[in-house]
This record gives sequence, structure tokens and C-alpha cells, in this order.
Amino acid sequence: MKPVFTVTKGMLPVSTSYCPGCTHGVAHRIIMETLDEMGLLGKTLGVAPIGCSVVAHQFMNVDMCEAAHGRAPAVASGIRRVHPEKVVFTYQGDGDLASIGMGEIVHAAARGEKFSTFFINNGIYGMTGGQMAPTTLIGQRSTTCVDGRTREQAGMPLKICELLATLDGPIYIERVALNSPAHIRAAKKAVRKAFEYQLSGKGFTFVEMLSICPTNWGLTPAKAMDWLEENMMAYYPLGVYKDLGKEAE
Repeated sequence: MKPVFTVTKGMLPVSTSYCPGCTHGVAHRIIMETLDEMGLLGKTLGVAPIGCSVVAHQFMNVDMCEAAHGRAPAVASGIRRVHPEKVVFTYQGDGDLASIGMGEIVHAAARGEKFSTFFINNGIYGMTGGQMAPTTLIGQRSTTCVDGRTREQAGMPLKICELLATLDGPIYIERVALNSPAHIRAAKKAVRKAFEYQLSGKGFTFVEMLSICPTNWGLTPAKAMDWLEENMMAYYPLGVYKDLGKEAE
């Protein structure tokens, strides 16, 4: 019989350590499956910093390098410049990329570094206990804003795609979501485009993935999916924010 499903060689055959319902596993899968389908597993280098992504090397079947908190873009910049023939990506959460690593990602994008960043936005610090992140929504509760984030105290949540799209260096920026089969299929297409543009040497590529954190949100996985749809997608609209790939051909 013809198989209806084949496990990608891009994922290692181990059990996950992520919380039940966490969509980090979905993000891992579509990135690694794409690399596998493109025949790039043997020439790819990934960089993961502190956060839930710190264990990505336990699941992704490519060479991985760990970076200090927020510093993955700097490490990836160095790797890609030393090894221009390699495919390089960073895998970062919102607490990491949009807070301590904001300067790193902005300047890497501004320079047009030729690597891809996959940004997991679940609106909260996951690994360290559910603190408010730069992307936590107004009214959303966390361990450091138990009554909900307010504009007066913390300002508005940062929209990273919109911010980076104002820079000259990025060639491709898109925001996707991981809360439904249709959105996951669209996310995988965005991942592939990011890698294709990198392979053609066109510049910095960035894919933001709206994700859920049921444990720190205090919701069941099913309710967390609904909460993402009703709240995160309203503030963080899905779509392409920059695509200069065809113009660069």
C-alpha cells in the first residue's frame, strides 16, 4: 500500500519535552520538513538562544548552535559570513527576540544578513514562568501583570513584522499562525519561501509564527487555539509585510 504519511528525516525520533498543546513542535516540524523536502538537511546550521527554544537541538536533525539570550542573530550573522554556502536560520521566542535581543534582530535585519529567522510569538515568557513579554496583549494576564497588561504601565505590545518592514535590509517578512491546518499549511509555504530567498542570496528573511502557550495562558490547548484566533490575530494581522524577492531577481 502507498503510505499516506512518512515521518520527516528532519526530526529526531525522540519524545517531546514541550508542554501538552504547545505549538513549538508544530513549528519545528514544518521547518525541518521543508528542509528535508528541499534536500538541505546536510547543509543547514540552526541557532537557538535561551527560552523554550533552547532545547530545539534535541529535536531538529541539523547542526545546531546555542546562543546567549537574544544573541542568535549575531551568532547567525557570523556563521553565514564564514560559511556563505550554508543555509542558516535562527529560531527565537518573543521574550528573547523582542526584548533582550531586540537590538540584535534590528541590526541584523538592517544589514540585510543572509539568514532566515523564525520568530515564535506566543505573547509571553514561556520557559521562565509566564512573565509579561514585549508582545503580551493589553489586558492579558501574566505572572508580572496579574491584573493584565496596561498601556500606561508597559506601553503597547510590539509588532515586530511591522517594525522590521520599515528597514531596507529585509527581503521578505511574513506573519503566519499555527492554530489550524489551513494556517499551518500557509506557514509552511512561508518557511519555504524564506529558505528559497536565502539560497538565492537575496537578503534577510523573517517569518513570525503566532503560537499558543496553554500552560502559561492557563487555558486548555483547544481554548488556547480559540484565544489566539480571537485575540492575537486581531492585534497581529496575518500576511506578507514585505516581499522584494522577485524584484531582486
